[in-house]
Amino acid sequence: MSTSELPPFSTATGTDVRVRFCPSPTGTPHVGLIRTALFNWAYARHTGGKLIFRIEDTDAARDSEESYEQLLDALTWLRIDWDEGVVTGGPHAPYRQSQRTSIYEEIIEKLKASGHLYESFSTAEEIDARNEANGRAKQLGYDNFDRTLTEADREAFRAEGRAPALRLRVPDTDLSFDDLVRGEITFPAGSFVDFVVVRPNGAPLYTFVNPVDDALMGITHVLRGEDLLSSTPRQIALYDALVDIGVTTFIPRFGHLPYVMGEGNKKLSKRDPEANLFHHRDRGFIPEGLINYLALLGWSLTHDRDVFSIEEMVAAFDVVDVNPNPARFDLKKAESINGDHIRLLAVDDFAARTVPYLVGAGILTEPLKDAQATVLAKAAPLVQERMALLGEAPAMLGFLFQQAADLEYQPDALATLPENTGVILAAAVGALELIPLEEFTHDRIKDDLAIALIEGLGLKPRIAYGPLRVALSGRKISPPLFESMQILGKHESIARLVRLSRER
Repeated sequence: MSTSELPPFSTATGTDVRVRFCPSPTGTPHVGLIRTALFNWAYARHTGGKLIFRIEDTDAARDSEESYEQLLDALTWLRIDWDEGVVTGGPHAPYRQSQRTSIYEEIIEKLKASGHLYESFSTAEEIDARNEANGRAKQLGYDNFDRTLTEADREAFRAEGRAPALRLRVPDTDLSFDDLVRGEITFPAGSFVDFVVVRPNGAPLYTFVNPVDDALMGITHVLRGEDLLSSTPRQIALYDALVDIGVTTFIPRFGHLPYVMGEGNKKLSKRDPEANLFHHRDRGFIPEGLINYLALLGWSLTHDRDVFSIEEMVAAFDVVDVNPNPARFDLKKAESINGDHIRLLAVDDFAARTVPYLVGAGILTEPLKDAQATVLAKAAPLVQERMALLGEAPAMLGFLFQQAADLEYQPDALATLPENTGVILAAAVGALELIPLEEFTHDRIKDDLAIALIEGLGLKPRIAYGPLRVALSGRKISPPLFESMQILGKHESIARLVRLSRER
C-alpha cells in the first residue's frame, strides 16, 4: 500500500467544520486543557462550524464525577459553549465513552471480519526475547509476529489459556499529513508497528475509541495538544481501516497546539498552582481577562496588541495562525491583562462581581442590606482602576463596612507612622469637626485638611496623610483618602482618627 492510497483528508470549511473537545475527567481542569477547549471553540465560532463536547471516561480507576462536574463548571464560567455533547445532547449521543460500549463492539467486529484487526497472543517477555534473538533493539517493541499466525497457531495459544489482544494491521508505508500548526510531518514506514486497540479482557483502548468517536461524529478538524502528536500516525492508520469498512469517508485535519510552560521553561505540571484553573478564579480573575490571556498562549490578535475582547478573538481566530513554539504562562502578565479587563467593566457590573469575594471574606452577607449596597456603589469607582484581581476587594474595601472599634491595624501600616502622628491626627480631627455635616464632601475635606496639615503644620502630603490613611483603613494602601472619608461620613471618620490617636 502506498501513501497515495490513503483516504483523503477533510476539506471541510465554513459551516461544515466540526471540532471536538474530549477531556478525561481526572483532577481539576488544567489551564493547558482549557486553552485547547478555547481554541477549538474559537475556531468553531469563527468558521460558523460546530463544537462537540465529549467525555473520555473509560478509565474507571482515574475518572470521577467530581472532575466531570468541574469541567462543566469551568467551561460554563468561561462562557465556552458547545453545540452538541454532554448536557446539550445531539444526533450522536451518548457523548460519554463509558456509555458507548455497544457501539465500539460493533465496530470491532466489523474490523475483525475485514482483516484490519487480528488476534495477538505475544507476551512482553516473548517480544523482548524475539527482538534480542533477531538483533533488534528492545525499544522498538512489538515485531508484528502475530500477523501471520495460522488458525492452528491461534488454537494452540487458546489451549494454553491465553486470551488475545486485538491489534490493528497498519499500512506498511510512510504516513504523512499536513499539520495545521506545524506543516508537513511524515512518519516513516517501520517507525510504528501494529498496535493494540483492544485489551485481552475485551476493553477497547483510548487509541481506538477516540478516533472511532471522531469518525462517527464527523469530526473534520482535530485540534489537540502537542503531547499527542506521536499518536497521530496510529490515528491515521485506524482511519484508513474505518474508511474501508464504511464508517467514514475521510481523515480529519490535525493541528497540534504548543505546550504551556511554567517556571524554568518546564511543561506546566498539574502540581503547579498556576495550572489549576479554579486557583485563578478564586484569586479573582474574570472570564474576559483569563480568556484573553489563555488565547495568547500560542496565538495573538496583532503583534502589538495584547488586550482584546472575546468577540474580537472569534472574528480573527484561525488555527493556522497558532505559533508552534511552547508558550510560557506568565502570571504577572495574566494579572495585568485581567486588570485591563476589570477596568473595561461597567461600574455596576464590577461592583456586582466583587460581592462573592466580599461575602467569602465575611465582610458582607447576601442579600446585601440597602446600606451595604449603597456603600459598595459609592466605593466601586474608587478601586476599579486600582485592582488587577477581584480577590483584592476585601483588602481594598473591607474597612468601609466596619465600625471604628472593629478596625484592625496591619503591622506594616503601623510601622510607617511618624513620631508626630498624634499631632497630625489631632490637627485633622480639629479641621474635620469644623466642617458642617451637609458639606462633608471629598473636595471640602481635601481643602480643609490641606490648610490644617500642609499649611498649618508645614508637612509634606505623604507625611501628612499617611497616618490618616492608617487610621481610616488600617492599611498603608487604600482607596482615595478623601473620597473614603466622604463614604464613611463625618462621625465615623473622626471616630477612627480619635481611636488611633488614643492607641498610639
